[in-house]
Amino acid sequence: MDDVFSAHRHEAGTTLRPASAALVIVDMINEFCKPGGKMVLPGYEALIPQQQELITAAKAAGMPVIFVIDSHRKGMRRDREFLKRTAHGEENTWATQVVDEIAPSPDDIIVIKHRYSAFFQTDLDLVLKDMLIDQILVCGVVTNICVRSTVHDGFFLGYDVVVPFDACAATGPREQDSTLYDIATHFGTVATTREVTTAIAGKSELINRLFEL
Repeated sequence: MDDVFSAHRHEAGTTLRPASAALVIVDMINEFCKPGGKMVLPGYEALIPQQQELITAAKAAGMPVIFVIDSHRKGMRRDREFLKRTAHGEENTWATQVVDEIAPSPDDIIVIKHRYSAFFQTDLDLVLKDMLIDQILVCGVVTNICVRSTVHDGFFLGYDVVVPFDACAATGPREQDSTLYDIATHFGTVATTREVTTAIAGKSELINRLFEL
């Protein structure tokens, strides 16, 4: 069945503006990626080359790199995430460290979140505004939960959102394609990492990729 509602979209491309853009990497932490984590998404290794490429391109263009970490305090009487998901991400432990392959440098920014969205009751919006950022590149895990929530809130707050889809992973192929379709149709621009890094270098405009379901 044709999605006649979503067909009312604009097809215009997106120009990346490194001087007012930031790379936001969501939840690439041991708890979700490494053996021994409480809620591991298999196959995180496939994302690392793309994320490394994005980090390198962003830093070469002078863009800030922001690592978002899902972290939860002990002793909370009702952590909302734990009503739906296994308890995870205890603060100040191995679980909430960014994976070694893309470990933050001293110049990178760390944002701690306690819910799915990197914007919900964190200082991410304030940090971006203080840095005069109005465009964000969002990647990480998982596409259909924390990445999606961050993209939604970023769009609602007025940011131009770009998602390099091969630097993200969802809970399954159906969820990946469905989420990327919705993002491309309603919330932002979806492209490959190579397309994004080429655009960061000022060599091309991004064309929004629509995932057909």
